[in-house]
Amino acid sequence: MEVNFLVVYLRILIPKYSFTKIMAKLVHISEAASLAVHSMALVANSTDMMNVNQLAELTHSSRNHLAKVMQTLVKNNLLESTRGPKGGFILKGKASEINLMRIFELFDGSIDDHYCGIESGKCPFLQCVFGGLADKFSREFSDYLKETTLDQLL
Repeated sequence: MEVNFLVVYLRILIPKYSFTKIMAKLVHISEAASLAVHSMALVANSTDMMNVNQLAELTHSSRNHLAKVMQTLVKNNLLESTRGPKGGFILKGKASEINLMRIFELFDGSIDDHYCGIESGKCPFLQCVFGGLADKFSREFSDYLKETTLDQLL
């Protein structure tokens, strides 16, 4: 029996319960974290204040969801906001001092450095059955977020 890996959702029905399982992603980036990074890069790249409507249009996202993301960035001192018809957002610090990890962790938390479903030290195999690739990809992604600042995205 051939398994179709292009299927995005697998529905498992059990009496009284219905589960929807999303196919696994090696690196998960939430929509909120992605919107935050993209919006911060757009604001950093702009010479004028940018408002939620402009950012939502550029990122093709929900204005309401983006407004919540932007509010979180303001509360965490990454952006300054000004209300009113000429209001919007500007960076609170230098683009060269804001790395992507700082933004990412506000929404998705710390990146797990061990991706195997079996806890370290409890695996029955001497060598990783995944060839250590999941951990390697995780480290590389984490390093990229730590080393990349907003000014590098301009």
